[in-house]
Amino acid sequence: MKVMLVGATGLVGGQVLQHLLDDGRCDAVVAPTRRALGISSPALLNPVVDFEQLPLDADWWAVDAVICALGSTIRQAGSREVFARIDHDYPLQVATQARARGAHAFVLNSAMGADPGSRIFYNQVKGRLEQDLRGLGYPSLTLVRPGLIGGERSERRTGEHLASLVLGALGPVLPRAWRINPAERIAAAMVEAALRPQPGVHVIGSAQLA
Repeated sequence: MKVMLVGATGLVGGQVLQHLLDDGRCDAVVAPTRRALGISSPALLNPVVDFEQLPLDADWWAVDAVICALGSTIRQAGSREVFARIDHDYPLQVATQARARGAHAFVLNSAMGADPGSRIFYNQVKGRLEQDLRGLGYPSLTLVRPGLIGGERSERRTGEHLASLVLGALGPVLPRAWRINPAERIAAAMVEAALRPQPGVHVIGSAQLA
């Protein structure tokens, strides 16, 4: 299979990329990023792009499946408007373009609590993206909804760090849905959903990723 990965520079995306390159079921990985990954592999194509002006006529859009691990926070983005572009508009445009070129499976790293009607803006944006993806007609759509993601990020997210300390200490007594979800486990679930796509819409919740 040929798989497109969006968000390869992030915590989960980096894990996904390594899984794909190591998996014999994946012949090629297309990973468009804003800056070069600096990884050499005959199976990897890494076009450097501007997500505001994606090259819609590029040949590399023709893939079998798409994994989207693209995401930010409102604080990182700087405003709600920019956050919505990164976490909703960019993934939706990628999904639309890839589907038009024949992709039959899409896997999204969403969030626990994703709901277009949520009063929490972050969850609202994630929910709107899920809703819009359902309308694209992908034969296989997998929505992965982790809770707090565990792993070492390149940038420090203070809130996440403090929450991880608390949840890490309480992990043994917490319900599975509220435990830390390791990035490696999220990545493995996403790769499996892409390389062995099942018909229909599927949701993988945080309890399955703990």
